[in-house]
Amino acid sequence: MKHLKIWKRTHRFIDADSKNFKLIFFAFLIGAFVGALASLFRFILEKLDSLRIALYSNVDSSNIFSWALALLFGIIGVSISIFLVKKYAPETSGSGVHEIEGALDELRPVRWKRVLPIKFIASIFSLGSGLLLGREGPTIQMGSSIGKMVKDLFHQADDNNNPFVSAGAAAGLASAFNAPFSGIIFVMEEMHGHFRYNFFSMAAIMVASGTADFVSRILVGTSPVIQMTIFENPPASSIWLFILLGAIFSFIGLFFNKLLIFTLDLFSSLSMNMTIITTIIAGLLIASIGILNPNMIGGGYDTIRLVIDKSFSLQFLIILFISRFLFTIFSYGIGAPGGIFAPLLALGVVLGFVFGSIAQHYFPDSISDPTIFAVAGMAGIFASTVRAPITGLMLAVEMTSNFELLLPLIFTSVTAALITTQLGNQPIYTILLERTLKKSNSI
Repeated sequence: MKHLKIWKRTHRFIDADSKNFKLIFFAFLIGAFVGALASLFRFILEKLDSLRIALYSNVDSSNIFSWALALLFGIIGVSISIFLVKKYAPETSGSGVHEIEGALDELRPVRWKRVLPIKFIASIFSLGSGLLLGREGPTIQMGSSIGKMVKDLFHQADDNNNPFVSAGAAAGLASAFNAPFSGIIFVMEEMHGHFRYNFFSMAAIMVASGTADFVSRILVGTSPVIQMTIFENPPASSIWLFILLGAIFSFIGLFFNKLLIFTLDLFSSLSMNMTIITTIIAGLLIASIGILNPNMIGGGYDTIRLVIDKSFSLQFLIILFISRFLFTIFSYGIGAPGGIFAPLLALGVVLGFVFGSIAQHYFPDSISDPTIFAVAGMAGIFASTVRAPITGLMLAVEMTSNFELLLPLIFTSVTAALITTQLGNQPIYTILLERTLKKSNSI
Protein backbone atom coordinates (compact mmCIF):
# COMPACT_ATOMS: atom_id res chain seq x y z
CA MET A 1 0.00 0.00 0.00
CA LYS A 2 2.83 2.39 0.89
CA HIS A 3 4.60 1.71 -2.40
CA LEU A 4 1.33 2.25 -4.28
CA LYS A 5 0.90 5.70 -2.69
CA ILE A 6 4.46 6.66 -3.59
CA TRP A 7 3.93 5.45 -7.16
CA LYS A 8 0.71 7.48 -7.54
CA ARG A 9 2.37 10.59 -6.10
CA THR A 10 5.35 10.20 -8.42
CA HIS A 11 3.11 9.55 -11.41
CA ARG A 12 1.14 12.71 -10.59
CA PHE A 13 4.33 14.79 -10.45
CA ILE A 14 5.50 13.33 -13.78
CA ASP A 15 2.16 14.23 -15.40
CA ALA A 16 2.37 17.77 -14.01
CA ASP A 17 5.95 18.22 -15.27
CA SER A 18 4.97 16.85 -18.66
CA LYS A 19 2.09 19.33 -18.86
CA ASN A 20 4.30 22.23 -17.81
CA PHE A 21 7.05 21.44 -20.28
CA LYS A 22 4.44 21.13 -23.02
CA LEU A 23 3.43 24.69 -22.14
CA ILE A 24 7.01 25.85 -22.73
CA PHE A 25 7.10 24.09 -26.11
CA PHE A 26 3.82 25.72 -27.13
CA ALA A 27 5.10 29.11 -25.91
CA PHE A 28 8.04 28.70 -28.30
CA LEU A 29 5.60 27.85 -31.09
CA ILE A 30 3.42 30.86 -30.27
CA GLY A 31 6.45 33.16 -30.26
CA ALA A 32 7.60 31.89 -33.66
CA PHE A 33 4.15 32.36 -35.23
CA VAL A 34 3.70 35.83 -33.70
CA GLY A 35 7.19 36.95 -34.74
CA ALA A 36 6.59 35.88 -38.33
CA LEU A 37 3.14 37.49 -38.57
CA ALA A 38 4.31 40.71 -36.90
CA SER A 39 7.26 40.91 -39.32
CA LEU A 40 4.93 40.57 -42.30
CA PHE A 41 2.67 43.20 -40.75
CA ARG A 42 5.58 45.62 -40.29
CA PHE A 43 6.86 44.98 -43.83
CA ILE A 44 3.47 45.77 -45.42
CA LEU A 45 3.03 48.89 -43.29
CA GLU A 46 6.48 50.19 -44.24
CA LYS A 47 5.63 49.79 -47.92
CA LEU A 48 2.28 51.54 -47.45
CA ASP A 49 3.94 54.36 -45.52
CA SER A 50 6.37 54.88 -48.39
CA LEU A 51 3.50 54.83 -50.88
CA ARG A 52 1.47 57.31 -48.84
CA ILE A 53 4.40 59.71 -48.40
CA ALA A 54 5.20 59.58 -52.12
CA LEU A 55 1.55 60.10 -53.02
CA TYR A 56 1.10 63.07 -50.69
CA SER A 57 4.42 64.71 -51.59
CA ASN A 58 3.51 64.61 -55.30
CA VAL A 59 0.29 66.56 -54.81
CA ASP A 60 0.35 69.62 -57.03
CA SER A 61 -1.98 72.54 -56.34
CA SER A 62 -2.52 72.96 -60.08
CA ASN A 63 -3.29 69.27 -60.60
CA ILE A 64 -6.77 68.33 -59.38
CA PHE A 65 -6.18 64.65 -60.18
CA SER A 66 -3.23 64.43 -57.75
CA TRP A 67 -5.38 65.94 -54.99
CA ALA A 68 -8.27 63.59 -55.74
CA LEU A 69 -6.00 60.54 -55.71
CA ALA A 70 -4.43 61.50 -52.37
CA LEU A 71 -7.79 62.24 -50.73
CA LEU A 72 -9.27 58.99 -52.04
CA PHE A 73 -6.33 57.11 -50.53
CA GLY A 74 -7.26 58.42 -47.10
CA ILE A 75 -11.01 57.95 -47.47
CA ILE A 76 -10.78 54.39 -48.82
CA GLY A 77 -8.28 53.32 -46.17
CA VAL A 78 -10.28 54.62 -43.20
CA SER A 79 -13.64 53.48 -44.65
CA ILE A 80 -12.60 49.88 -45.37
CA SER A 81 -10.96 49.60 -41.97
CA ILE A 82 -14.00 50.75 -39.98
CA PHE A 83 -16.41 48.77 -42.19
CA LEU A 84 -14.53 45.51 -41.57
CA VAL A 85 -14.44 46.12 -37.82
CA LYS A 86 -18.09 47.06 -37.40
CA LYS A 87 -19.38 44.38 -39.79
CA TYR A 88 -17.34 41.33 -38.79
CA ALA A 89 -15.44 41.77 -35.50
CA PRO A 90 -16.27 44.77 -33.28
CA GLU A 91 -13.74 43.56 -30.68
CA THR A 92 -10.92 44.45 -33.08
CA SER A 93 -11.65 48.16 -32.69
CA GLY A 94 -8.83 50.14 -31.09
CA SER A 95 -5.82 48.38 -29.65
CA GLY A 96 -7.62 45.31 -28.31
CA VAL A 97 -5.53 45.19 -25.14
CA HIS A 98 -8.61 45.58 -22.94
CA GLU A 99 -10.22 42.67 -24.84
CA ILE A 100 -7.23 40.50 -23.92
CA GLU A 101 -7.54 41.46 -20.27
CA GLY A 102 -11.24 40.57 -20.40
CA ALA A 103 -10.37 37.23 -22.03
CA LEU A 104 -7.83 36.43 -19.30
CA ASP A 105 -10.63 36.93 -16.76
CA GLU A 106 -12.92 34.78 -18.95
CA LEU A 107 -15.25 37.75 -19.40
CA ARG A 108 -14.61 38.20 -23.13
CA PRO A 109 -14.28 35.56 -25.88
CA VAL A 110 -11.21 35.19 -28.08
CA ARG A 111 -12.70 34.57 -31.52
CA TRP A 112 -9.35 34.05 -33.19
CA LYS A 113 -10.85 32.81 -36.49
CA ARG A 114 -12.40 36.26 -36.94
CA VAL A 115 -9.97 38.44 -35.02
CA LEU A 116 -6.79 37.35 -36.81
CA PRO A 117 -7.84 38.16 -40.41
CA ILE A 118 -9.96 41.20 -39.55
CA LYS A 119 -7.40 42.76 -37.21
CA PHE A 120 -4.60 42.20 -39.71
CA ILE A 121 -6.42 43.52 -42.80
CA ALA A 122 -8.35 46.33 -41.10
CA SER A 123 -5.20 47.55 -39.33
CA ILE A 124 -3.30 47.57 -42.63
CA PHE A 125 -5.93 49.96 -44.00
CA SER A 126 -6.23 52.14 -40.87
CA LEU A 127 -2.49 52.51 -40.23
CA GLY A 128 -1.70 52.71 -43.94
CA SER A 129 -4.17 55.57 -44.38
CA GLY A 130 -2.17 57.68 -41.93
CA LEU A 131 -4.39 57.58 -38.85
CA LEU A 132 -2.43 58.35 -35.70
CA LEU A 133 -2.34 54.77 -34.45
CA GLY A 134 0.46 52.30 -33.74
CA ARG A 135 1.22 48.76 -34.88
CA GLU A 136 1.75 47.44 -31.34
CA GLY A 137 -1.96 47.21 -30.42
CA PRO A 138 -2.77 45.02 -33.43
CA THR A 139 0.28 42.79 -32.88
CA ILE A 140 -0.61 42.33 -29.20
CA GLN A 141 -4.20 41.34 -30.01
CA MET A 142 -3.14 39.16 -32.94
CA GLY A 143 -0.51 37.59 -30.70
CA SER A 144 -3.04 36.69 -28.03
CA SER A 145 -5.33 35.28 -30.74
CA ILE A 146 -2.46 33.11 -32.00
CA GLY A 147 -2.03 31.89 -28.42
CA LYS A 148 -5.68 30.85 -28.34
CA MET A 149 -5.37 29.35 -31.84
CA VAL A 150 -2.44 27.15 -30.79
CA LYS A 151 -4.32 26.07 -27.68
CA ASP A 152 -7.39 25.08 -29.74
CA LEU A 153 -5.55 23.42 -32.64
CA PHE A 154 -3.51 21.24 -30.30
CA HIS A 155 -6.57 20.44 -28.15
CA GLN A 156 -5.11 21.73 -24.91
CA ALA A 157 -7.19 21.96 -21.75
CA ASP A 158 -9.28 25.06 -21.13
CA ASP A 159 -7.22 25.95 -18.06
CA ASN A 160 -4.38 26.72 -20.49
CA ASN A 161 -6.26 29.69 -21.95
CA ASN A 162 -4.63 32.15 -19.58
CA PRO A 163 -0.95 31.25 -20.14
CA PHE A 164 -1.40 30.74 -23.90
CA VAL A 165 -3.17 34.08 -24.43
CA SER A 166 -0.70 35.87 -22.11
CA ALA A 167 2.27 34.40 -23.97
CA GLY A 168 0.83 35.61 -27.27
CA ALA A 169 0.30 39.12 -25.91
CA ALA A 170 3.89 39.35 -24.65
CA ALA A 171 5.17 38.09 -28.00
CA GLY A 172 3.06 40.68 -29.81
CA LEU A 173 4.57 43.65 -27.99
CA ALA A 174 8.08 42.22 -28.20
CA SER A 175 7.92 41.80 -31.98
CA ALA A 176 6.28 45.21 -32.56
CA PHE A 177 9.12 47.18 -30.99
CA ASN A 178 12.08 44.76 -30.84
CA ALA A 179 11.56 44.97 -27.08
CA PRO A 180 11.37 41.47 -25.54
CA PHE A 181 11.79 42.54 -21.93
CA SER A 182 9.03 45.13 -22.34
CA GLY A 183 6.73 42.37 -23.60
CA ILE A 184 7.38 40.35 -20.45
CA ILE A 185 7.00 43.31 -18.10
CA PHE A 186 3.82 44.45 -19.88
CA VAL A 187 2.04 41.19 -19.07
CA MET A 188 3.34 41.17 -15.50
CA GLU A 189 2.54 44.82 -14.77
CA GLU A 190 -0.38 45.96 -16.94
CA MET A 191 -2.13 42.57 -16.87
CA HIS A 192 -1.14 41.64 -13.32
CA GLY A 193 -4.74 41.39 -12.16
CA HIS A 194 -5.61 39.10 -15.07
CA PHE A 195 -2.44 37.04 -15.66
CA ARG A 196 -2.29 33.88 -13.52
CA TYR A 197 1.24 33.90 -12.26
CA ASN A 198 3.27 30.78 -11.51
CA PHE A 199 6.75 29.63 -12.43
CA PHE A 200 5.81 27.95 -15.71
CA SER A 201 3.35 30.63 -16.90
CA MET A 202 6.11 33.17 -16.27
CA ALA A 203 8.58 31.03 -18.18
CA ALA A 204 6.06 30.73 -21.02
CA ILE A 205 5.74 34.49 -21.56
CA MET A 206 9.53 34.80 -21.43
CA VAL A 207 10.01 32.09 -24.04
CA ALA A 208 7.27 33.47 -26.29
CA SER A 209 8.55 37.04 -26.02
CA GLY A 210 12.17 36.09 -26.66
CA THR A 211 11.28 33.81 -29.59
CA ALA A 212 9.06 36.43 -31.23
CA ASP A 213 11.78 39.05 -30.93
CA PHE A 214 14.38 36.63 -32.31
CA VAL A 215 12.23 35.81 -35.34
CA SER A 216 11.36 39.46 -36.03
CA ARG A 217 15.02 40.50 -35.76
CA ILE A 218 15.94 37.88 -38.35
CA LEU A 219 13.18 39.00 -40.70
CA VAL A 220 13.15 42.81 -40.25
CA GLY A 221 16.54 43.63 -38.70
CA THR A 222 18.23 44.08 -35.34
CA SER A 223 18.45 47.88 -35.16
CA PRO A 224 16.64 49.71 -32.35
CA VAL A 225 13.26 51.05 -33.42
CA ILE A 226 14.51 54.56 -32.59
CA GLN A 227 18.15 55.13 -33.50
CA MET A 228 19.66 57.97 -31.51
CA THR A 229 22.66 59.05 -29.45
CA ILE A 230 23.51 56.87 -26.46
CA PHE A 231 23.66 59.25 -23.50
CA GLU A 232 25.57 59.04 -20.26
CA ASN A 233 23.74 59.28 -16.95
CA PRO A 234 22.96 62.99 -16.35
CA PRO A 235 24.32 64.71 -13.23
CA ALA A 236 22.51 64.24 -9.93
CA SER A 237 21.78 67.97 -9.83
CA SER A 238 19.35 67.55 -12.75
CA ILE A 239 17.17 64.83 -11.18
CA TRP A 240 14.63 67.35 -9.90
CA LEU A 241 13.94 68.32 -13.51
CA PHE A 242 12.97 64.72 -14.35
CA ILE A 243 10.63 64.72 -11.35
CA LEU A 244 9.06 67.96 -12.59
CA LEU A 245 8.67 66.45 -16.07
CA GLY A 246 6.88 63.45 -14.54
CA ALA A 247 4.51 65.79 -12.69
CA ILE A 248 3.65 67.58 -15.94
CA PHE A 249 2.93 64.28 -17.68
CA SER A 250 0.65 63.19 -14.83
CA PHE A 251 -1.79 65.94 -15.83
CA ILE A 252 -1.32 65.21 -19.54
CA GLY A 253 -2.21 61.55 -18.91
CA LEU A 254 -5.32 62.46 -16.94
CA PHE A 255 -6.55 64.79 -19.69
CA PHE A 256 -5.72 62.28 -22.43
CA ASN A 257 -7.67 59.44 -20.81
CA LYS A 258 -10.75 61.51 -20.07
CA LEU A 259 -10.85 63.05 -23.54
CA LEU A 260 -10.32 59.64 -25.18
CA ILE A 261 -13.29 58.07 -23.37
CA PHE A 262 -15.46 61.12 -24.11
CA THR A 263 -14.58 60.84 -27.82
CA LEU A 264 -15.28 57.10 -27.92
CA ASP A 265 -18.67 57.62 -26.31
CA LEU A 266 -19.47 60.46 -28.69
CA PHE A 267 -18.71 58.51 -31.88
CA SER A 268 -20.32 55.29 -30.66
CA SER A 269 -23.59 57.13 -30.10
CA LEU A 270 -23.83 58.23 -33.76
CA SER A 271 -26.38 56.76 -36.13
CA MET A 272 -25.30 54.61 -39.07
CA ASN A 273 -25.59 57.48 -41.54
CA MET A 274 -23.62 59.80 -39.28
CA THR A 275 -20.97 57.11 -38.82
CA ILE A 276 -20.53 56.87 -42.59
CA ILE A 277 -20.25 60.65 -42.89
CA THR A 278 -17.77 60.78 -39.99
CA THR A 279 -15.65 58.06 -41.59
CA ILE A 280 -15.45 59.97 -44.89
CA ILE A 281 -14.60 63.19 -43.04
CA ALA A 282 -11.89 61.32 -41.10
CA GLY A 283 -10.31 60.09 -44.33
CA LEU A 284 -10.47 63.56 -45.89
CA LEU A 285 -9.06 65.19 -42.77
CA ILE A 286 -6.14 62.79 -42.33
CA ALA A 287 -5.23 62.95 -46.03
CA SER A 288 -5.43 66.75 -46.11
CA ILE A 289 -3.24 67.11 -43.05
CA GLY A 290 -0.78 64.57 -44.41
CA ILE A 291 -0.48 66.54 -47.64
CA LEU A 292 0.21 69.76 -45.73
CA ASN A 293 2.61 68.20 -43.20
CA PRO A 294 3.28 64.43 -43.02
CA ASN A 295 4.66 64.75 -39.46
CA MET A 296 1.16 65.49 -38.19
CA ILE A 297 -0.14 62.02 -39.10
CA GLY A 298 0.93 58.38 -38.84
CA GLY A 299 2.15 56.37 -35.87
CA GLY A 300 4.91 58.86 -35.17
CA TYR A 301 8.13 56.90 -35.75
CA ASP A 302 9.44 59.32 -38.41
CA THR A 303 8.30 62.27 -36.31
CA ILE A 304 10.29 60.96 -33.34
CA ARG A 305 13.42 60.66 -35.48
CA LEU A 306 13.06 64.22 -36.76
CA VAL A 307 12.49 65.60 -33.25
CA ILE A 308 15.59 63.96 -31.81
CA ASP A 309 17.57 65.17 -34.84
CA LYS A 310 16.55 68.72 -33.80
CA SER A 311 14.81 69.35 -37.12
CA PHE A 312 12.01 71.56 -35.72
CA SER A 313 11.77 74.92 -34.02
CA LEU A 314 10.40 75.15 -30.48
CA GLN A 315 7.28 76.92 -31.71
CA PHE A 316 6.54 74.22 -34.27
CA LEU A 317 7.06 71.47 -31.67
CA ILE A 318 4.35 72.99 -29.48
CA ILE A 319 1.97 73.08 -32.47
CA LEU A 320 3.02 69.52 -33.34
CA PHE A 321 2.26 68.29 -29.82
CA ILE A 322 -1.21 69.86 -29.70
CA SER A 323 -2.07 68.63 -33.20
CA ARG A 324 -0.89 65.07 -32.68
CA PHE A 325 -2.57 64.96 -29.25
CA LEU A 326 -5.97 65.85 -30.72
CA PHE A 327 -5.60 63.70 -33.86
CA THR A 328 -4.53 60.69 -31.79
CA ILE A 329 -7.73 61.03 -29.75
CA PHE A 330 -9.73 61.42 -32.96
CA SER A 331 -8.09 58.42 -34.70
CA TYR A 332 -8.74 56.09 -31.78
CA GLY A 333 -12.16 57.56 -31.01
CA ILE A 334 -13.72 56.81 -34.41
CA GLY A 335 -13.26 53.09 -33.73
CA ALA A 336 -10.47 52.25 -36.16
CA PRO A 337 -8.13 49.38 -35.20
CA GLY A 338 -4.69 50.40 -33.99
CA GLY A 339 -2.64 50.95 -30.87
CA ILE A 340 -1.96 54.07 -28.82
CA PHE A 341 1.54 53.13 -27.62
CA ALA A 342 3.39 54.60 -30.61
CA PRO A 343 1.34 57.84 -30.78
CA LEU A 344 1.76 58.26 -27.02
CA LEU A 345 5.50 57.73 -27.24
CA ALA A 346 5.67 60.33 -30.02
CA LEU A 347 3.79 62.80 -27.83
CA GLY A 348 6.17 62.05 -24.98
CA VAL A 349 9.19 62.69 -27.17
CA VAL A 350 7.83 66.00 -28.49
CA LEU A 351 6.82 67.43 -25.12
CA GLY A 352 9.90 66.01 -23.43
CA PHE A 353 12.14 67.71 -25.98
CA VAL A 354 10.29 71.02 -25.53
CA PHE A 355 10.75 70.73 -21.77
CA GLY A 356 14.42 69.83 -22.18
CA SER A 357 15.07 72.76 -24.52
CA ILE A 358 13.54 75.22 -22.06
CA ALA A 359 15.36 73.64 -19.12
CA GLN A 360 18.68 73.74 -21.00
CA HIS A 361 18.20 77.46 -21.64
CA TYR A 362 17.80 78.20 -17.93
CA PHE A 363 20.09 75.48 -16.51
CA PRO A 364 22.82 74.94 -19.12
CA ASP A 365 25.27 73.44 -16.61
CA SER A 366 22.83 70.65 -15.64
CA ILE A 367 21.71 69.59 -19.11
CA SER A 368 24.00 68.48 -21.89
CA ASP A 369 21.28 67.66 -24.42
CA PRO A 370 17.50 68.20 -24.33
CA THR A 371 17.01 64.87 -26.12
CA ILE A 372 17.57 63.15 -22.78
CA PHE A 373 14.21 64.55 -21.70
CA ALA A 374 12.64 63.30 -24.93
CA VAL A 375 13.53 59.76 -23.83
CA ALA A 376 12.19 60.48 -20.34
CA GLY A 377 9.01 61.83 -21.92
CA MET A 378 8.35 58.45 -23.53
CA ALA A 379 8.39 56.81 -20.12
CA GLY A 380 6.46 59.61 -18.42
CA ILE A 381 3.46 59.73 -20.74
CA PHE A 382 3.16 55.93 -20.77
CA ALA A 383 3.24 55.83 -16.98
CA SER A 384 0.51 58.44 -16.66
CA THR A 385 -1.94 57.05 -19.25
CA VAL A 386 -1.49 53.29 -19.03
CA ARG A 387 -0.26 53.56 -15.43
CA ALA A 388 2.40 50.95 -16.10
CA PRO A 389 5.58 52.84 -15.15
CA ILE A 390 7.99 49.91 -15.41
CA THR A 391 6.72 48.96 -18.88
CA GLY A 392 7.01 52.58 -20.04
CA LEU A 393 10.50 52.82 -18.64
CA MET A 394 11.64 49.61 -20.32
CA LEU A 395 10.03 50.54 -23.64
CA ALA A 396 11.89 53.86 -23.67
CA VAL A 397 15.17 52.16 -22.83
CA GLU A 398 14.84 49.20 -25.21
CA MET A 399 13.57 51.27 -28.13
CA THR A 400 16.45 53.75 -27.85
CA SER A 401 19.18 51.53 -26.28
CA ASN A 402 19.72 54.23 -23.64
CA PHE A 403 20.23 51.95 -20.66
CA GLU A 404 22.36 54.59 -18.91
CA LEU A 405 19.23 56.71 -18.43
CA LEU A 406 17.48 54.20 -16.18
CA LEU A 407 17.83 56.30 -13.01
CA PRO A 408 16.31 59.57 -14.29
CA LEU A 409 13.61 57.62 -16.14
CA ILE A 410 12.66 55.91 -12.89
CA PHE A 411 12.04 59.29 -11.27
CA THR A 412 10.01 60.52 -14.25
CA SER A 413 7.90 57.35 -14.47
CA VAL A 414 7.11 56.92 -10.80
CA THR A 415 6.29 60.62 -10.36
CA ALA A 416 3.93 60.59 -13.33
CA ALA A 417 2.21 57.40 -12.14
CA LEU A 418 1.87 58.46 -8.48
CA ILE A 419 0.51 61.95 -9.11
CA THR A 420 -1.93 60.88 -11.84
CA THR A 421 -3.22 58.17 -9.49
CA GLN A 422 -3.78 60.76 -6.76
CA LEU A 423 -5.67 62.85 -9.30
CA GLY A 424 -8.08 59.93 -9.77
CA ASN A 425 -6.84 58.77 -13.17
CA GLN A 426 -7.48 55.08 -13.81
CA PRO A 427 -5.33 53.04 -16.24
CA ILE A 428 -6.74 53.56 -19.73
CA TYR A 429 -7.19 49.83 -20.43
CA THR A 430 -9.07 49.35 -17.18
CA ILE A 431 -11.46 52.11 -18.21
CA LEU A 432 -11.84 50.63 -21.70
CA LEU A 433 -12.56 47.14 -20.34
CA GLU A 434 -15.19 48.45 -17.92
CA ARG A 435 -16.77 50.40 -20.78
CA THR A 436 -16.82 47.32 -23.02
CA LEU A 437 -18.36 45.12 -20.34
CA LYS A 438 -21.09 47.67 -19.64
CA LYS A 439 -21.94 47.87 -23.33
CA SER A 440 -22.04 44.07 -23.73
CA ASN A 441 -24.24 43.68 -20.63
CA SER A 442 -26.68 46.32 -21.87
CA ILE A 443 -27.27 44.54 -25.20
